[in-house]
Amino acid sequence: MDWGRAKNVLIISFLLLNVLLGYQLWLDIREQLNINVNTAELPQDKLLLMQQKRISLEANLSLETPELKDLTYLLHSDSRKNAEPIILKEPVDSTIIYSKKELIKTLGDRIPELDQYAFDLLNSSVGESVFYRVVEGRPMFDVKLKLYIKDQKITSFLQDRVELLGSGEAKQVLPAAKVVASLIETYLPDGAVITDIQLGYKGQIFDSERQVSVPSWRVMLEDGHLFYVHAISGEVATDDEQGEAAANGLR
Repeated sequence: MDWGRAKNVLIISFLLLNVLLGYQLWLDIREQLNINVNTAELPQDKLLLMQQKRISLEANLSLETPELKDLTYLLHSDSRKNAEPIILKEPVDSTIIYSKKELIKTLGDRIPELDQYAFDLLNSSVGESVFYRVVEGRPMFDVKLKLYIKDQKITSFLQDRVELLGSGEAKQVLPAAKVVASLIETYLPDGAVITDIQLGYKGQIFDSERQVSVPSWRVMLEDGHLFYVHAISGEVATDDEQGEAAANGLR
């Protein structure tokens, strides 16, 4: 037996094993670091409850707590539940939705105020791209622009159009950690995975042109379920029935 060769084979095998183990350790550490980053702001008792309910937090908890105001606006008469999509005379390539510059260049003359809407990838689907009207960089979750797609072409659109009238008194919003902690304790089912947390505006659409939208945290689960939490009072609602109230305040 060539002992020198066998010795070299063993050394190489041990080196490869060490590399593999080191890589696995690095993955474990990275995963743990990500968990710590996402959950660092949560109370210890909520972290324990998360483990018990097998709830995962894949979204970062924003540390911002800005002062925001309620928005009052007019909903244009053609922006109603029974409104029909407007058919484009010439369908356009659906890839332009990923470039705001190309989107505005291509459809800006056909879709009013297109530059005031922002794409929401997480709430879109294969046949429907969803945009929200934006106010000072924050989405109005009730005011949507939907682009309908067929055979990789944008064929029609349905748009909510609004006219902003004013705003109320600015108040500091609840931190995202407090919002998530409340959802973990009371609302999230076992095994829930939180994939996105975003601060914007939400309200109930009434049978009237005049509407009000309030600062709200939108919490999205992996299965697409949405929770809206009033960013001032902490009241919780879902996306069902235009946000029927579902909870008491967090304060």
